[in-house]
Amino acid sequence: MNDKQLSDLLYMRSSKAILEEVLGILEMLRPVPEPEPVITAFNTVVRLYEGRYPGYRACNTAYHDLQHTTETFLAMARLVHGALLNGRKISERNISLGLVAALFHDTGYIQEAHDTEGTGAKYTVSHKERSADLLARYGSDKGFSGMEIAACRAMILCTDIGIDISVMTFPSAQIELLARLLMASDLMAQMADRIYLEKLLFLYHEFKEANVGDFASELHLLENTVGFFEFITKRLQKVLDELDRFMTSHFLARWNVGANLYQEAIKKNKHYLAQILTTADSDPRDHLRRGGIVRRVREQYGRRA
Repeated sequence: MNDKQLSDLLYMRSSKAILEEVLGILEMLRPVPEPEPVITAFNTVVRLYEGRYPGYRACNTAYHDLQHTTETFLAMARLVHGALLNGRKISERNISLGLVAALFHDTGYIQEAHDTEGTGAKYTVSHKERSADLLARYGSDKGFSGMEIAACRAMILCTDIGIDISVMTFPSAQIELLARLLMASDLMAQMADRIYLEKLLFLYHEFKEANVGDFASELHLLENTVGFFEFITKRLQKVLDELDRFMTSHFLARWNVGANLYQEAIKKNKHYLAQILTTADSDPRDHLRRGGIVRRVREQYGRRA
């Protein structure tokens, strides 16, 4: 029986640890992709989120933060590794492009320096296009070809939960595969996060600022997340078996663990959410104790939000 949990493998709050792990995964590939484009993009995105990139403010969306970005980046590397182990063909350059796209996939939440009204959450509806545009500017500066920029744009747009991927066109079969892997990485990374349920309280306030959805309160969003788990399962239904195989192959090769630790973590979050929502005479938020997040939310928005 597997006794390893996803959170046991790495300290996920350390951007440095995540970069080192991704570079280690790249070393396991044959041939080994050139690491420099990935390292440069990673360091650029970290500076952007931390407010050290010229012309931009620091990230101020507590759900769509740097940790979510780096976790998506890591999940993407793991899925790519698993795909290659299962005989899928992806060129070294396309692997690099997929990882760069993962790093930039939510950068559209970052406000420019002159934009001091509200937070980046107001861009919830348009953030994918903004992310793709920012990557296009970055790629142009770094010498990406027009086709490479178009490929990265397609990958980022696939992470829009409202997009029907089946009607999209892609530059190649490899880019389509990477786009689907990035879409899955984005979803799995956030839903498997050990503080996912706590961070949902921040997500409610991002949605509220953007006037997205019809959630009446933090609790209403928590209640609707039960259905969201099912929605995501249906969205990934056609590729669930393949994703499970890719992740299991990766964890077996890298950690000698024959399991999809993302799926196990997601199931635990889903079970715990159902449990706290059905506990009589109790505020579910009182059972969300990780990371001091509930305290931070109450200090910022008040207890009755």
